[in-house]
Amino acid sequence: MTAAALRVSLDRHASLLRLTLARPKANIVDAAVIGALADAFAAHRDPGPLRAALIDAEGPHFSFGASVEEHLPAQCAAMLKGLHGLLVAMLEWPRPILVAVKGQCLGGGLELALAGSLIFASKDAQLGQPEMKLGVFAPAASCLLPLRVNQPAAEDLLFSGRSIGADEASALGLVHAVADDPEAAALAYFDQHLAPKSAAALGYAVRAAREGMLPEVKRRIAAVEKLYLEGLMKTRDANEGLAAFIAKRQPVWEHI
Repeated sequence: MTAAALRVSLDRHASLLRLTLARPKANIVDAAVIGALADAFAAHRDPGPLRAALIDAEGPHFSFGASVEEHLPAQCAAMLKGLHGLLVAMLEWPRPILVAVKGQCLGGGLELALAGSLIFASKDAQLGQPEMKLGVFAPAASCLLPLRVNQPAAEDLLFSGRSIGADEASALGLVHAVADDPEAAALAYFDQHLAPKSAAALGYAVRAAREGMLPEVKRRIAAVEKLYLEGLMKTRDANEGLAAFIAKRQPVWEHI
């Protein structure tokens, strides 16, 4: 299962960890993908000569998001624990994490990208947190988006559920660079700016840059996970929205 979910390799003379989502076209961020990514970062917890990691995806889209089925009441606690554990592990990983995005980058897929360092997007990329359309909110993005963009812009994306193109995402500071080939752009950035550096120095630079941010993000992720499970998931509309999506019908909100 892990091998099918994610392709793991070393590139650039073993100085770059390559992690490729390998189940196109949707590249759903489900338990298998979360587990495979967590295993990959755990296996390189002491990254040695690695200067960075690069997350990209096979097919025309980065990811349609997390598994809606795994958001249902019976599974959502385990799903959120796994996803949030992965995102924290990425934030704690002592090297930059580059993310190359093309096509749709939605929901849990965007949350995955937000836990990286720099996002490189194709010109046709669409980024968004559509969870509100299903009657739920995006827990990790609620914590990570405001670190990328200003609070009003983060709230716009979180409350509306709308997707934005790569140029708008770049203007907001969500995307580092827009390119015809985001994978090539990320590799070029790595070759120019990271490959010549000391891996040890990069590790300390990452830790220093996140020293003030990381404890607060971990606290907030735990708090919003509790809010999601103990508050939101007890509402009628959250369960209706998820059920309606799976049944491919329009939800009927009762606002409770």
